[in-house]
Amino acid sequence: MKFIDRATIRVTAGTGGSGCMSFRRESYVPKGGPDGGDGGRGGSVLVRADRHLNTLLDYRYKTHRKAERGQHGKGGNKTGKSADDEYLPVPPGTAVHDAESGELLGELLQPGDELLVAKGGRGGRGNARFASSTHQAPREWEPGVEGEACTIELVLKLIADVGLVGEPNAGKSTLLSVVSAARPKIAEYPFTTLKPQLGVVGLGVGRSFVMADIPGLIEGAHEGKGLGDQFLQHIERTRVLAYLVPVEVEDPQATYEALRAEARAYDEAVAAKPHVVVLSKIDLLAPGEEPPAIEAPESRGVLSISSVAQRGVDELKEALWRLLAESGE
Repeated sequence: MKFIDRATIRVTAGTGGSGCMSFRRESYVPKGGPDGGDGGRGGSVLVRADRHLNTLLDYRYKTHRKAERGQHGKGGNKTGKSADDEYLPVPPGTAVHDAESGELLGELLQPGDELLVAKGGRGGRGNARFASSTHQAPREWEPGVEGEACTIELVLKLIADVGLVGEPNAGKSTLLSVVSAARPKIAEYPFTTLKPQLGVVGLGVGRSFVMADIPGLIEGAHEGKGLGDQFLQHIERTRVLAYLVPVEVEDPQATYEALRAEARAYDEAVAAKPHVVVLSKIDLLAPGEEPPAIEAPESRGVLSISSVAQRGVDELKEALWRLLAESGE
């Protein structure tokens, strides 16, 4: 299934039904009074988190969702039937914004969470509502109120325990494919990961966590360069970060500091997340050569791995598990 993490759609709530103008017409009941019923309420539009979804693909092709209108009132003081609400299912972790102002309308983090985005119109009053002691044969009635309409932007931010942070070709996809059943695209050229990938990392009975391989980060990503916010939006909800620095880069220390600077420029809260430094691709080192030293006083440790040779991978999994336990929920 294609992964889509942004979608813009137009939503329109249903208009309320109109009130009815009617008078009683019964045998042996002279001068029957007004009995026009009210119109029914129009359907509202709500966004609901669905545990079975992991993409916004449905909204890429269907960009307008509309609720039904309420039924009109009837004689005999019969109120029109209210319309059913229209629900837009989205994956947990979806944020809803007003597309015009950019205002955050709400977030749906847990399955079953709901957010009202367009309220259905109220039904109009029938002429029975206008009767009084001095106005016994009213002919007034009200049309239904139009439902609200707006354009919203849905933004999916993945919810994962561990987020892999690194430049293109840092080895994130290879690591995810080794520690989980996920099969991200792996190649020698940059930006092979264009969309986030999730994998469940198992460490034995009762111990597992979700790891996210996120598109490669380059300098200026917080300003939209490269994949920009498409990367950064997905690390907001991870609990722990792993910064991958390949041993083959010219200056590992500068690479690590650049990654930290981009995270900090995007959001201080992201930069403050607990993290480890992972020196990847140590299989490229000459026999007996030590991995480069990195000064990372803010990190919870520096680990060296080779995903291809599966060296240090188990130690990394255990370190991440301990860090998750320390960070709590």
